[in-house]
Amino acid sequence: MISGEDGGASLGWKFSQVFGERAAGEEVQEVDIISAIEFNENGEHLATGDRGGRVVLFERTDGKDLHSQRELERLDYPVPKHPEYRYKTEFQSHEPEFDYLKSLEIEEKINKIRWCPTVNGALFLLSTNDKTIKLWKVQEKKIRKVCETNAGPSTRLENGGLPGATLVAIPRTNSASNGIPSQLTSRSMDHDFSFPPGGITSLRLPTVASETALVARCRRTYGHAHDYHINSISNNSDGETYISADDLRINLWNLEISDQCFNIVDIKPTNMEELTEVITSAEFHPSHCNMLAYSSSKGTIRLIDMRQSALCNTYSKVFEEQETPGSRSFFTEIIASVSDIKFAKDGRYVLSRDFMTLKLWDLNMESSPVATFKVHEHLRPKLCDLYENDSIFDKFECCLNGDGLHMATGSYSNTFRVFSRFGGSDEGTILEASKNPNRRRLVPTPSKPGRSLTSLTRGRTLRGSENPVGETNGGAYDFTSKLLHLAWHPTTNVIACAASNSLYMYYA
Repeated sequence: MISGEDGGASLGWKFSQVFGERAAGEEVQEVDIISAIEFNENGEHLATGDRGGRVVLFERTDGKDLHSQRELERLDYPVPKHPEYRYKTEFQSHEPEFDYLKSLEIEEKINKIRWCPTVNGALFLLSTNDKTIKLWKVQEKKIRKVCETNAGPSTRLENGGLPGATLVAIPRTNSASNGIPSQLTSRSMDHDFSFPPGGITSLRLPTVASETALVARCRRTYGHAHDYHINSISNNSDGETYISADDLRINLWNLEISDQCFNIVDIKPTNMEELTEVITSAEFHPSHCNMLAYSSSKGTIRLIDMRQSALCNTYSKVFEEQETPGSRSFFTEIIASVSDIKFAKDGRYVLSRDFMTLKLWDLNMESSPVATFKVHEHLRPKLCDLYENDSIFDKFECCLNGDGLHMATGSYSNTFRVFSRFGGSDEGTILEASKNPNRRRLVPTPSKPGRSLTSLTRGRTLRGSENPVGETNGGAYDFTSKLLHLAWHPTTNVIACAASNSLYMYYA
């Protein structure tokens, strides 16, 4: 068991793997910072996206390359009891672009990755930046490559022949060429070349070899459908459609049709001065293909049924916690904004993350969440400082395990918290993204803060300290080292999380 604030019930978290570990004092390039993480449906593959527009794929190994458990035992090799991964391939998904009509630079940063069903052994996934969504197909292909000729440098003779070579059929000759083939008497012949007596006796041929390589190919490009930055994409359970959401609209796409989509949610007011909220996240129901949920900057979650109407501006249910009388302040609306929502695998519950808390909602109870977990309650006295350095607008993701009993979300100082639905503290288990996850960081290591995307609801520039560090809750917190992205394995208790350019994996 992990000591301290134990919210994981019987889960004891241990370090598993790290990819791209940063050395002490090493400067991280902006383009290498991980911006998206996603397991596929069965957990056999893991994908990450970064700010440089690259997608990196990992595959599960678990000692499979050693063929059998008996061989593992014979080699005194420990049999892994948790999923292990290795690098598979990577490809450039998006490039920086410029919208000349709007004089807008479009970053190549990957905002979201979503896996599609595997077909005939080929992997399919959707990736998106601020404006364009792409469908990628990754599969093994046999590639023929020309290797060396059939004569190595050590076996070549001066005239290009092979030792002991037999005479090759010589083309017909005429008397005018003195026995030299007529097609070799061209004026274009290299003047430095001389024929041996009796002509050419051998011919060197290139050797063609076949090898298997992973090839990533863009199958579809879905663009020109969003006026604002895309913040979410989500696959439908029907395997044929998906949604994409920006600040004001949600569009429904067919995977096979890239030149048209249907607008199903539009909250843009006629007069933009009347804008009071924006869409922050959207997710399809895991089993009901007609239902989806989206969250807003006002802290509400709306459940809609696409069977009701073509434009789903009316909702079936709205989940919102009532404000406590007398608790309203300048920061109330800012910290209430929901940054991420996730459905539990059974579709009964929805997990939401705002700046201060993690909330679990029952679809059958709209009035209040069934559980509320404190993530940043210790930062409440520091809200003014967090507002000055823009940290209060950070978008933290959340995730659940397969049975929906445990959930996790990120925090500052490269830490994340794991909570249990039953038992344990409402402040959870605090783990650090390092090889020693149970260590509490006492001295922060400031790094260059990442540049956040500008929201529609705020148009101000960065102010305050460049390296904000706060002393709260008995320890130091580095607000520039933030763990925003993490994912939970769909079938086992394995968490993958991104700390800057490093991918850490833990198991319980």
